[in-house]
Amino acid sequence: MSPRRSYDQYCSTARALDVVGDRWTLLIVRELLAGPRRYTDLHADLPGVSTDVLASRLKDMEREGLTTRRRLPPPGAVYVYELTARGRQLLPVLQALWEWGAPELTERRATDAVRAHWFALPLLRGLEGVSGGGLVEVRLEEGEFHLYVGAEDVPVYGAGPAPEEPDARLSMDTGTCAAVGRGDVSVLDAVRGGRIEVTGEGTLAKALREA
Repeated sequence: MSPRRSYDQYCSTARALDVVGDRWTLLIVRELLAGPRRYTDLHADLPGVSTDVLASRLKDMEREGLTTRRRLPPPGAVYVYELTARGRQLLPVLQALWEWGAPELTERRATDAVRAHWFALPLLRGLEGVSGGGLVEVRLEEGEFHLYVGAEDVPVYGAGPAPEEPDARLSMDTGTCAAVGRGDVSVLDAVRGGRIEVTGEGTLAKALREA
């Protein structure tokens, strides 16, 4: 395997970009923050990436210590990719990139793909200042996803409904979710203004309703 190209600069920013600066790498991290994923799942949720490029990036990321690959026990018996502890440290990097790039999320272009769980990371940041924590299920027009607020050593989020009874359920339109991500409105203000509907009896749900 040929060595990866380097900026050859004694600078931490340059060294970081040596590892994560290739196209698709950070978006693969975004997907793996949801927990172990099969290659086919990653390919389905990264529209536009070729199979060759995805395979190459996953090999590079494993070599750099960002991901590992393991085989699930029967009856699954398939390989999955997951982030290492070092890979999970990129969460605040991705949240900062969302915040920086959020002003670009104005009108959705006809060519834009969208997945509901792509809104998970900015919404997670918006919920971090709310009292309480736990499992949150979110419903948008595009689908559902769930978040683990304040939890450690677990996937940050997951696509689809919550795997168990959530501490809170949030229903909103995609525009509101994007506005929270941009910082145009806080989660609490969106709840007060009726833009986010909150149900559930967990501590987080009560904190959102009573704020």
